[in-house]
Amino acid sequence: MLASPPVEVVEYTDPLCPWAWGSEPVFRTVRAALAGRVRWRRAYAILFDHDDDPPPDPAAETAWYARYIEEVSSHSRAPRPVRLSRMPADSWPSSLVAKAAARQGEDVAERALRRLRESVFVLGEPADTTESALAAVRGVPDLDPRRLAVDAASAAVLEQVRADRLEARRPVPEVLSAQAPWNGSPHPGTAKETAEGGHRYALPTLLVRTAGDYRVVPGRQPFEAYVAAVGELSPGLPAAPARLAPAHALERYRSLTDPERALLTEGHWPPPGAVRVDTAGGPLWLHPDEAATHPAVP
Repeated sequence: MLASPPVEVVEYTDPLCPWAWGSEPVFRTVRAALAGRVRWRRAYAILFDHDDDPPPDPAAETAWYARYIEEVSSHSRAPRPVRLSRMPADSWPSSLVAKAAARQGEDVAERALRRLRESVFVLGEPADTTESALAAVRGVPDLDPRRLAVDAASAAVLEQVRADRLEARRPVPEVLSAQAPWNGSPHPGTAKETAEGGHRYALPTLLVRTAGDYRVVPGRQPFEAYVAAVGELSPGLPAAPARLAPAHALERYRSLTDPERALLTEGHWPPPGAVRVDTAGGPLWLHPDEAATHPAVP
């Protein structure tokens, strides 16, 4: 029996978070560089809690959030919706579906989470109900939708996401104030105050840890910051992974933004058959098989 990797990387995230969406190009590169070298775990921090007070003016709140997404996109160059239908109301449904999808394998989990992110940042229709979250992932290859619905509604998955939420609200001391080396970022990752009077990790944050030590990289940072943190705990880390041929990359990832293809691919773009989906923040490129079941493609 193979031993587990000695280094764990915990990604504190939320499917509906614009900074997490904008960090995906670098995170995909980091995950490729670390494949087989670390245990990567996502902890869903619940950005929008279901017991938050509803906005007094939903239209004004939606307009404010659309402007905020536009501001984040100006830094990340990530796609953003032409029109945001509403402010996301609740992170629990998408987080439960994402956690349940992980029970069907890593590839299924990656593609399901991607669809949940795209629900808000491509379609402008946040997957913030159980029905919309399950609909967003419909057609993901190898995903069993009946099993997913049962698992997402189970007490076991609910307890896992509750544990994630609690874990995200116990940040390490280093993120309680913005300090070097990350204070030059447009999103430096200082921990956020919570309604309960405590703090939670800013999203995204990576916590790299071993049995006796840890490093934290909060906010949106360059590739070098993440691999340096892992390298301090596990020397001999490889450099950035080799870039893939465009067709190979689209086959592997199924969905690529322009910032992602710039980091992950090398060669003439787009590859044959790629389906372009235009957004207010640039195109999203889909593998033709992905496009066949993707809600962004009529």
